[in-house]
Amino acid sequence: MAKTLDIITIPDPLLRQQSRPVERVDDELRAFLDDMLETMYEAPGVGLAAVQVANPIRALVMDIATGEDEPNNPICMINPEILELGDEPRLHEEGCLSIPEHYAEIERPASARVSYIDRDGKRREILCEGMLSTVVQHEIDHLNGKLFIDFLSRLKRDIIVRKFVKAQKSSASAL
Repeated sequence: MAKTLDIITIPDPLLRQQSRPVERVDDELRAFLDDMLETMYEAPGVGLAAVQVANPIRALVMDIATGEDEPNNPICMINPEILELGDEPRLHEEGCLSIPEHYAEIERPASARVSYIDRDGKRREILCEGMLSTVVQHEIDHLNGKLFIDFLSRLKRDIIVRKFVKAQKSSASAL
């Protein structure tokens, strides 16, 4: 039975670390991926990288189905790698479960060809377009220690980070 995991938020230094490759696809990893999906759906979100639940391995889950008219369509990627990015740009308002309640228009390539290992241990390749392209790039950025706020001006990024540091200090002093 899948369980909900705790999502870490900025300024947790783990979010800035490079995640390590997954060595083996086994039942333990599949159970962890199920927990990640449960956590993502509960949050709710459309993507979640393992590092966001304090496990810095190269694994992510995504589901861009809206849930209203479409059934869930989860994608689990292990050791994902962007092989090619499209030339057309796509502007989309992004948010992040590790930076709750903050959103910004981010421009990324509208398509991405990605290689990965699926939950059965099989090598796959997928062409992601539109929203799926945005989400996969956002989540792979997490695996590389990069956040969507890194695309913002230094001033905007610093304001957001300071707000989280201040909130963290005030909740720590309340204990």
